[in-house]
Amino acid sequence: MNAESDEREEVAATAAPGSAAGDENTAERELGSRAPGFIKGSRVLHLSWQVGIFVVGLAVVGAGIVMLPLPGPGWLVIFGGMAIWATEFVWAQLVLRWTRRKVTEAAQRALDPKVRRRNIILTAVGLVIIAVLVGIYVWKFGIVMPWKIDQ
Repeated sequence: MNAESDEREEVAATAAPGSAAGDENTAERELGSRAPGFIKGSRVLHLSWQVGIFVVGLAVVGAGIVMLPLPGPGWLVIFGGMAIWATEFVWAQLVLRWTRRKVTEAAQRALDPKVRRRNIILTAVGLVIIAVLVGIYVWKFGIVMPWKIDQ
């Protein structure tokens, strides 16, 4: 019933050492904590390690959320915070795997020649429409600078 243990067994079975599947899926790591062994050995130390990782990840994700409306790479920082969480928490590892899979699928779809051709045509039509609108505005109102050059 626990998805975490099912996923761990599945990844361990597909990435057995010395197998061809393990060599192909080097990016697919085993799920779970990546804390050093001496930290995992002590329950109190491991719990404090997890709390520290959670707080640091939360601060990074919070900074990313603040950067969404403000200048800055908001989504990149949010995914960085998720990567920090993924060093310790299985749920974050699963979210990052899902996100990576979806981004890869979207990139493959974007590289399709039909989709690229359509996107180029739509971009060209959009630029022509914008150029016509700017031309009409300049013809009707002229170019007015926000400052006075005469003085």
